[in-house]
Formats: sequence, C-alpha cells, structure tokens
Amino acid sequence: MSGPTSDFLRIAKERGYVHQTSDEEALDAALNKGGLVAYIGYDCTADSLHVGHLLPTMLLRLLQKTGGRPIALIGGGTTKVGDPSGKDEARQLLSEAQIEANKAGIRRTFESLLDFKAGAMMLDNAEWLDELRYIPFLRDVGRHFSVNRMLTMDSVRLRLEREHSLSFLEFNYMLLQSYDYLELHRRHGAVLQMGGSDQWGNIVMGAELIRRMAGGHAHVLTTPLLTTASGAKMGKTAAGAVWLNPDRLSPYDYWQFWRNTEDADVGRFLALFTELPMAEVRRLGALQGAEVNEAKKVLATEATALLHGRAAAEQAAETARRAFEEGAAAETLPSIVAALPAPFVDLVVQAGLAASKGEARRLIAQNGLRLNDAVVSDVALSVTPADLRDGAAKLSAGRKRHVLVRAG
Repeated sequence: MSGPTSDFLRIAKERGYVHQTSDEEALDAALNKGGLVAYIGYDCTADSLHVGHLLPTMLLRLLQKTGGRPIALIGGGTTKVGDPSGKDEARQLLSEAQIEANKAGIRRTFESLLDFKAGAMMLDNAEWLDELRYIPFLRDVGRHFSVNRMLTMDSVRLRLEREHSLSFLEFNYMLLQSYDYLELHRRHGAVLQMGGSDQWGNIVMGAELIRRMAGGHAHVLTTPLLTTASGAKMGKTAAGAVWLNPDRLSPYDYWQFWRNTEDADVGRFLALFTELPMAEVRRLGALQGAEVNEAKKVLATEATALLHGRAAAEQAAETARRAFEEGAAAETLPSIVAALPAPFVDLVVQAGLAASKGEARRLIAQNGLRLNDAVVSDVALSVTPADLRDGAAKLSAGRKRHVLVRAG
C-alpha cells in the first residue's frame, strides 16, 4: 500500500496520531465509503477530562471534520468496575451521584471539541451494562475469552507483576469493554474503536467479539502514548493533572502549560494539538534558539483557542505578555541563585516569599504559590533545570510578588 487515500487516515498519520492499526488498507477503504462510525471510551472518574485525554479526542474531532461520525463513550458502567490498565492498585469506586456529576462535567469538554448538532454522540455504557443478566452474559460472551490469553495482556500482566493482586471485579473489565464495542456495532454501526496504545489488546478482543458474535468486520486504531522529550508523562506538572474544563484550570493556566513546552517537543505538539497547516507546523518546529519561544507562544494560543475559544486564548496571551514582557521582564524582577534541583519550599523561603517552610506549605495548601505561573499543589515538588525558561524559573506568591530562580 503506497499510503492511505482517505482524508482521515492520511491526515492522522501525517500529524502523528497513529501508532498502530489492525488492517490499514481495509480501514482506509471503509473510510473512503464515507460516514464511518468510530468511538473512544473514557473513564468517568473525574468531572473533567485532562490533557492525557486530548490526543484521542483530537482524533474524534478529525473524524467528524473528514465526514465520519464520532462517538464519545462515557464509562458510567465500567467506572463501577475499574480499568486495571496502567494502575498500581484498585481505584476507589464511585457512587451513582458522583458518576452522574462527572458525566455532566465531561460533556462540557466534548462540547468544545465535537459538534453534537452535526451528528457527534456522547453515550454511556451503563445504558446496556446495567441491564446485563450475569449468567447469560458469561454464557454468551464469556465463552469467547480465554483466561490464558487475558493473563498475557499488558493491562493484567503488568498489574500482577507490580501488585501480585487483581480483583475478579477488575478482571471482568476486559469482557465489558469488548462488549461495549459489540453493542455500539449493533446499535450504531460502529466499525472502528480508537484508544491509547496500552489499550491495543483490549480493543482487538472487542473486534474479535464482533466477528464471533455478529459476523462483522471491525477495526482498531491506537495512538502513541506520549511522553515529553525529557521522558516525563505528558500532562503531569507541578500542579498535578492539566484539566480541560475551565473551572478546574483557567484558560490562562492552560495557556501557560503549553507555553512551558520543552523546546524539543514544540513541533510535535503543534502537529498533535493544533489545527495549523502542516507547512506552518514544520516552519515553527524548525525554529532554534530564542526564536523557539515564539513558536511556543503560537502553540499555547492555538491549543487554548481550540479548547476555550479564540477570545480566551488571546486574552491569556496578552496577560502573559504584560506579565513577562512589561511588568515582569527577567531583568526587572528580583532573582536568587540556587543549585538545582532544589525543593520548591526551600526556594520559596530563600526568595523571601514565605518566612518559613511551614508557611510555604500552608500557602501551597491555599493555592497561593506558583511555578512559572502554574499553581503548585505538591509540597514535595523539586525545581529542576527543566523548569528554567530563558535561563530562569519564576516563583510567585499571589499575583504581585515574583522572584526568579537562576541555576548556580
């Protein structure tokens, strides 16, 4: 195959969204027929999605823009079980009321990125999972799953290696996820499930279940698991998760998250998290030295505009410009020199932003301290050379007290 001819697969591969597909040529042919229905499943464990969910959601958005029909499947049912994939321990089970509140919050994110009036759907797998009769389910669905094979799946194997324990409740998750694919195939004609590369085995088993129980042909597409150039997990910062809902993280703080991207990641993130033409992405990604900061500002503004709207993005960019280029330029702020890495609370005391470590910890508990304009919530945070921006890291207490930290 010389290369995909469908707009969706061609653009997805060019921008770096695709890690693996089950049968690229067959999927490309199905996409070229138009109107393909695809879905991605999402946890319902918080009232907002975070940046870790953004890459697959960009795929749903691209699918809709190229003529397909996206389904965002909320795990209202499977949240009651718990996905063991990548987890060191069983997660806390939520009440029905908590799950419903989380669903409402998550829908707000999807409303920013998908067009529900044009056919996008948000569904909840509790619609069919809550109605299952367990014995018939095991008889009809469970017989298609080999326990031997399930034990080889990363989601199960890695958990057993780390914890030597996996509840039977969680072990059922794979069956339920596969059954979701079957139900969406039957109810809505879904023939493509997408997800992170750690979900490959689970999704393949769903496609096989469709073949066995419905005689249908279903596809699998996974996205790469993203880490930053320094090896950190994408979306983890000093402030914790980078939430997508503005009531959890302001557009300004979201803008700052993207502005603080490592130099080596700028081109890749412009391709993945903006809709700029690829020629412009390549131009910006090739910038070096001080010029890369301009590319970071474009990344921050475009990524923020996509989620929060152009006006909020431009306001965030202007606020940052005033703070850094006018009122808080590096040469006008007081600064300290410290050996890095160093504990954040120690630097706050050294900078005079708190009288003691105890006071610094209290300020952190009150969301009163920031690193590079991101709220710090981890009292054990260390400031490392990776936190330096143009040679300095910015410590802030409130909105008006700022001190720069330079490595010495």
